[in-house]
Amino acid sequence: MTVYKAPLEDIRFLLEHVLQMDKIASLPGYEQASPDMVEAILSEADRFFSEVVAPTNHSADKEGLQLVDGRVVTPPSLDGVYQQMMEAGWQSLAGDPQYGGQGMPQLLSFVVDEMCQSANLSFSLCPLLTKGVITALSRYGSEEQKSQLLPKLVSGEWSGTMNLTEPQAGSDLAAVKAKAVPNGDHYLITGQKIYITWGEHDYSDNIIHLVLARTPDAPEGVKGISLFIVPKVLYGDDLSLGERNDVQCIGLEHKMGIHASPTCTMAYGEKGGAVGYLVGRENEGLSYMFAMMNHARQSVGLQGVAISERAYQKAVEYARERVQGDVPGETRVPIIRHPDVRRMLMTMRALTEGARALAYSSMAHEDFAEKAASEADAGMHQRRVDLLTPLVKGWCTEIGMEVTSLGVQVHGGMGFIEETGAAQFMRDARILPIYEGTNGIQSLDLIGRKIMRDKGMAATELAVDWSETLAEVEKAGEVLQSVAVALKSSIEACGAAAKLLFKQAAENWEAAESGAYSLLMLMGSTAAGALLAKAALVAHQQNAAGEGHQAFNDAKIATACFFAENILSRNAGYLSAIAAGPKQTMAIPYNAM
Repeated sequence: MTVYKAPLEDIRFLLEHVLQMDKIASLPGYEQASPDMVEAILSEADRFFSEVVAPTNHSADKEGLQLVDGRVVTPPSLDGVYQQMMEAGWQSLAGDPQYGGQGMPQLLSFVVDEMCQSANLSFSLCPLLTKGVITALSRYGSEEQKSQLLPKLVSGEWSGTMNLTEPQAGSDLAAVKAKAVPNGDHYLITGQKIYITWGEHDYSDNIIHLVLARTPDAPEGVKGISLFIVPKVLYGDDLSLGERNDVQCIGLEHKMGIHASPTCTMAYGEKGGAVGYLVGRENEGLSYMFAMMNHARQSVGLQGVAISERAYQKAVEYARERVQGDVPGETRVPIIRHPDVRRMLMTMRALTEGARALAYSSMAHEDFAEKAASEADAGMHQRRVDLLTPLVKGWCTEIGMEVTSLGVQVHGGMGFIEETGAAQFMRDARILPIYEGTNGIQSLDLIGRKIMRDKGMAATELAVDWSETLAEVEKAGEVLQSVAVALKSSIEACGAAAKLLFKQAAENWEAAESGAYSLLMLMGSTAAGALLAKAALVAHQQNAAGEGHQAFNDAKIATACFFAENILSRNAGYLSAIAAGPKQTMAIPYNAM
């Protein structure tokens, strides 16, 4: 099996030269994130996740999960790994020091998250969801709830989940039927939730479930949903653990991928009612849950990056070792010598590096938004986070499927054989465009909430940034000419697409929905391409000045040029699809399909 190693050189370059890590480290509260500290964290994270977690990926996938008397039996190869990760402090890296966290920038924690996800995607989902619970409670929990729960969650001693979906509801949260009946200082929760990731396990002493439910007098639809803290084990004021709450896992899904991650059906209140505590105010639960959801969506986009990186590393190693075929002047060469294999590997590399830059940039804006000195700056950065979130979740998970599929293809017939491990990456990647809001939902969110609602303000700000990058790239001359040409064309295509959709939507509601996915892919690839262009520009400038690592810089430039010529060229097709409108999409009657 391929030994995973974090792409530290690319990560360092992004942080230092593209994402302004030095400016993030100068923000109030982040001063301890010095270059030496950042380097120490990156190096140790690389060691931990490559040596401790990555070796479990294939074996845990094969071992799978069992449900025995309501208890989830996790893969033996993961025994003790969660505890080691918590003891090493990786869960608390960006946690608030007030609650036992280390107070590091969220971007730095995000980088570490990528390493964890590459090492074992199934395992990484457990700490990921806990971070989402921390986000929701930090923003909307009472002071008592925060003081009690956040230290336990930040340390990882307790873990967390989010419970939205029900059998009859799917993504339609207006159809949620779980009930919450007031009972003294708490509520009694009844109902079922499905697809609850890591809903039951014994890695942590307790599990804090955040559950959407309706109170007896709640209005219909999404306006009648409240959010509740429902612990697996009840606890006292001193946080000592008592009896088991009336919540249990009654089923495990048998899935295409992420076999080491328990996807649970959770039953609440089968013995009278699970004790739950209201978060915030009644009927505002959906807005509270979205704080957790938006964090999770960025993290799922990062999973697309992480699984792509792991698949790329494996494909490159195989292509270097697998001998097959001839090239002019040589016989029996490694398949990496063949141009078609190089095409696949370069596509994998370019998409992965572009997605990493895009995902990281969103989290960098998150740090700036949280620590900004003025409301105006905070507002600008928050608009950027909001705009980039559907792009990160949507585009990065779409390329995750493409990259992992190419990884199987590079292996040829052996890629279809489970023992090589390439197939697992493809199986694991397939869930990413589905959970935490399908990519169709991300597309509609992009066009409806993120572009139309503010009349294109955030999108215009982003386009201005792209244009400033383009102006600098154009000055680089011939070495980045293909990048400049493709980026200019893509920026123009984004503007034209938005105008088309605005115009079409005013006349036909189907236009926006049928064109939304193409717009997401168009904007996602343009955003990634602009960041790769910025990186290539720095690499070119370093080469000209005789600085940096020339081989790395040359690869950065080549990757950006490949992305421009082979990925950004797809944008003409996305624009063409948007221009065509919904006519042919809706041409066949639904009952004739």
